[in-house]
Order: sequence, then structure tokens, then C-alpha cells
Amino acid sequence: MADLLPSTPDTSAVEDAEPRVIGLDSEDADDLIGALSSGTARELLTALHEDPATPSKLADRVDTSLQNTQYHLEKLEDADVIEVIDTAYSAKGREMKVYAPANQPLVVFAGGEEKSTGLKAALTRLLGAFALLAGLSVLVQALAGDLGALFGGDAGVGRPAPGPGEAPVAGNANNSTVETTTAATDAATSAADAALNAVPPGVAFFLGGALVLAAGFAYWYTTSA
Repeated sequence: MADLLPSTPDTSAVEDAEPRVIGLDSEDADDLIGALSSGTARELLTALHEDPATPSKLADRVDTSLQNTQYHLEKLEDADVIEVIDTAYSAKGREMKVYAPANQPLVVFAGGEEKSTGLKAALTRLLGAFALLAGLSVLVQALAGDLGALFGGDAGVGRPAPGPGEAPVAGNANNSTVETTTAATDAATSAADAALNAVPPGVAFFLGGALVLAAGFAYWYTTSA
């Protein structure tokens, strides 16, 4: 049993968290603002968004006492901002709660209830679209890698490099100009290839798709306001 301690918590529930939109004129906003009025509470919530943790680990990460950490965690839990997702055990066998954000993301919205509901639905669709985009980006990167291997990567046939014994023919003034022009062209081609290869296809696909999604969301938000 001692070899199994400390245990590793199961944090898979964080992936199932849904967005939450709180209107400033709602009752939930009072609890939320009260829970987040302290700077320590905000630091704890930020730390939990980075990685779920036990109170003792959170106390170390935000540099505060365990008692102060537990106090703010209780207030955040009462406001439904965080929740217990699992139980872990320390090296001494002590049972510890593992906290995580109850919602991702958490949005405080100034507007009517109808707009708040519409914003939550839009955020849910947007996050789903980003998840789909990430999966497609991985597929694009995999296909690009397979195609590169299929065609042998840099399989293009270029101009053969001059041998060590080759030199411009004496008396021909065009040789120097041709060699200089060819060298400049090769340098420009190499620079262009390096620029294209600097960004993997999957990353380029994701960035382009993210830009389109962000622009679409911004357009929806401005037109529906």
C-alpha cells in the first residue's frame, strides 16, 4: 500500500466543464463578486485553471497558508466557481480533496437574461468548433508528413552543384554574370523554402481557422448587440 502513495488524482472531469455566463444583475453575481473580492482568491482560481490541485499544493503555489487557502476555497465552492473532482492521498495516507474550476470559461456579462443565454450558447459552439479545428489540424499535419515521406521530402531535381574543378571559361565575360545570377536565385529560393518550412502545415491550418472563427464570433457579437 505504501508503494501506491501518494496517489495521482483523476482530472479528466475538467475536460467536460462547460462555459458559464453570469449576468451582473443576477443573484449569482453577488456570490461570485464576494468570493473573488480577495486577491488571494483570484490567484487560487487562476492556479486551478492552470492545473487542478489539492489545498496544500495550492497554498505552495500562491505562497499563502493552508488555513487561508481552505477559507477561500470554501467561498469559491459556495459560489459554484470551483468543485471537488477527485480525492487523492498523501504519502502519509491522508485523504485530500482535489479542486478544479466548475466551468470553463467563466464569463461575467452585463446584459439581459436573453443575451446571457445566447452568449453561453455561442461560447459552447465556439469551443466545440475550436476542438474540431484542433483535430483537423492534427490530421492535416499527419497527412503532410505522410505525403512528404511518400515523395521523399525534398525530391525536386535542382541544378547540380559545380564540381571543385569547374571554373568560368577565361575570356567569356558572361560566365561571371550567369554564376552571380544563379547564386542569387538559389539564395532566394532557399530563403522562401525556409520560411515555408518554419511553420508546420498543421499549425498554419489551425491559426488560419482560429482567425476565421474569431472573426465570425466578433461579427456575431457586434451584430446581435
